[in-house]
Order: sequence, then C-alpha cells, then structure tokens
Amino acid sequence: MATRYGRGIAAAAAALAVLSGCALPAAPQSNVPTGPTTSAAPGVPFALFTHCGIYEAQVQGSFFVTDQPLDDGHGNPPSGWGNPYQPGTITVEGQRAVFHDGSGHTVTFHERAGATSFLKTCS
Repeated sequence: MATRYGRGIAAAAAALAVLSGCALPAAPQSNVPTGPTTSAAPGVPFALFTHCGIYEAQVQGSFFVTDQPLDDGHGNPPSGWGNPYQPGTITVEGQRAVFHDGSGHTVTFHERAGATSFLKTCS
C-alpha cells in the first residue's frame, strides 16, 4: 500500500512539473535587457519598451522605427503609457509592425532593413 501511495505522489509531482512548465510569465522578467529588445511573432503579446520614449522595437530579429516618435519632451513615455514597458500585442506585416494595447494606443513601426542595433540607446 505504501508503494502505491508513493507512486501516486510521484505521478502527481510529475504532472505538476509538466503543467507548471507551460505557464506564460505575467510580466517582463528580471532578465529582460535594458534596451528596447523584445521578440514576438505576428499578433502575439508584446512588451513595448517605453522607458525613454517610444522610438524603436526589435521584433522577430528585425529592428523597426516609429513613423512618429512618442515622448513627453523629457525622455519619458507620454502620459498614459506604462514605464518601462507597455503591454499589448504586435503584428508584423511585411516591413511594417503595428503595436496595439488595451488602452487604445497604436504605434506603427517600419523595418530598418539591414540594421543590427538600435539607433538610440536608453540609459
């Protein structure tokens, strides 16, 4: 009987380990780079780096720049935006990436073909 009980505990522990490995993080992790780097597939959740304003994004290994940079004039995101990140989704369509969030913000980015780094580094 003790062996059967032990097997049941082991099976439950294994199932819990498998299930907990599938959970998505609720917020950006502490190992997120300090620059505006985040990768995503089309139409997926995306944490847009906003800390020094909204200028660029890295999506699927490509660098994108906004048509209209957004900031408060002092190197911060505009009022109503999260800092250092704004959660939302991003969709890549050819050379264009579009960010949307639940607050109604939309930002359109265009790919910087051949770029290997960001134009602006935030400290």
